[in-house]
Amino acid sequence: MVAPAVSPEPRLDGQDTPARARRLPVLLRCLAVLAAGALVYLSVPPRPLWWLAPIGFAVLGWVLHGRGARAGLGYGFLFGLGLMTPLLAWTGVFVGPVAWLPLSALEALLVGVPCAAVPIVARLRGGVLWAALTWVAGEFLRALFPFGGFPWGKIAFGQPEGPFLSLAALGGTPLIALAVALTGFGLGELARRAHARELAPRLVLAPVLAAVLPLVAAAGAWPLVGTDPQAGEVTVAAVQGNVPRAGLDFNAQRRAVLDNHVKRTQQLAADVRAGKVARPDLVIWPENASDIDPLRNRDAFELIDRAAKDVGVPIALGAVVVDPTDGLPRNTVILWDPQRGPVDRYTKRQLQPFGETMPWRGFFRLFTSAVDRAGRFVPGTEATVFTMGSARVALATCYEVAFDDVVRDSVRNDSNLLAIPTNNATFGRSEMTYQQLAMDRVRAVEHGRAVVVAATSGVSAIVRPDGSVAASTGLFTPEALVERVPLRTATTMADRLGAWPERAMVAAALAALVVGLVAGRRRRPAPRDVPSAAGDHVQA
Repeated sequence: MVAPAVSPEPRLDGQDTPARARRLPVLLRCLAVLAAGALVYLSVPPRPLWWLAPIGFAVLGWVLHGRGARAGLGYGFLFGLGLMTPLLAWTGVFVGPVAWLPLSALEALLVGVPCAAVPIVARLRGGVLWAALTWVAGEFLRALFPFGGFPWGKIAFGQPEGPFLSLAALGGTPLIALAVALTGFGLGELARRAHARELAPRLVLAPVLAAVLPLVAAAGAWPLVGTDPQAGEVTVAAVQGNVPRAGLDFNAQRRAVLDNHVKRTQQLAADVRAGKVARPDLVIWPENASDIDPLRNRDAFELIDRAAKDVGVPIALGAVVVDPTDGLPRNTVILWDPQRGPVDRYTKRQLQPFGETMPWRGFFRLFTSAVDRAGRFVPGTEATVFTMGSARVALATCYEVAFDDVVRDSVRNDSNLLAIPTNNATFGRSEMTYQQLAMDRVRAVEHGRAVVVAATSGVSAIVRPDGSVAASTGLFTPEALVERVPLRTATTMADRLGAWPERAMVAAALAALVVGLVAGRRRRPAPRDVPSAAGDHVQA
């Protein structure tokens, strides 16, 4: 006869508490990395709190120290959630959490991937450097996958106010990410050693150098950020016509939006005649300023032509153009001459998935019919530069500004000015437009060009080559910005090197990971020497 199982009585000597005691540190570490990710989010504009990003990396590095790859993946995922969930909240402004939360979770998982490797490479000599390089490799992965990549959460885009911005001129966004992560991981390792009272000079030298050298390098790079007008100066105007109301019904208001931009341009022309503002040499309208194809619709053609003749200078305007060969739309910027009409065009090359295009449309329709709102746009293939008087204007439309190679190809095509026509009306008063303006400011320094940002509903801005904002608008207000900016022809080191610094960093991170894995296998004791439970505890 088998006696029934009886649950053991709780012991009074405290011997039943080890499991609970082990869970508490794990919970605290989980909360710490969530908070660390939130700190990095809080470092992103519109807040000028750039210094929170290194602190967030310091906490992440401390938590990952001594963990295993699986724990690194889990903690990295939580760090990613703390960063990406609030950062990407704008994606759900009008479609709800069906877009926002899955995207945030996917991006958080991709953040977790390099974090799984950080504990492995951190065991090597100079571990903080390898850890920072591994973070750069993770950003490289997110810029490629999935659906053509989504580099929106790059660390560099949160640094337009900080000292690290100058490094964009040397190595672009990857070098800024390396500097921020290295500073943070160095601070974290220094704090960890101080907590453990491991303060011998040979032990703290590496983390001190890691924390300090990126800031020294950034300070030394500022004289290399050029602002001089090598090809003269031009007066530019960015027209923000505004939209009747925000939301996904924006495209149903096409005529009203076009009318707004025509009206605001005509008011600009009147202000010039009255001597209130300087006469511009060129005018930039936003993306989607004319969602009525002016090459097929006579009314739209005449409205734009009238505005161009009134202001008397070339206009670069965003328009949806239907190609007669396939009947599909292109997101296009048209160069409109006041005498000759439309003379050139640029078609957006990097389209926004789930907006301008819909990957796996049939699959995602199983979850929501909102996928049918996504467009069927066809991407362009060539980087085009508009000749507008003495200005040679490189173009990157809205979402494209997040992609290093797209902007680089445009700027290196014999340009001396950069224009970013954009449409943020769909995202209301969210932080999206401020995040995008931060990218524009980083691009100004990276490529040594003044940047003209024209948005349908704001924020429009004119950015100097050093990343400072010369003028900007508010949200959902009709306005025209007029500023004199330098035309620059110099090629920055970042442009000359192109993608090679990032490739070198990724290669170094992968090499360090291989060395770390091999070294870990050599150090691993025989199974009979290691209690099975102990390994689990070390990995938590």
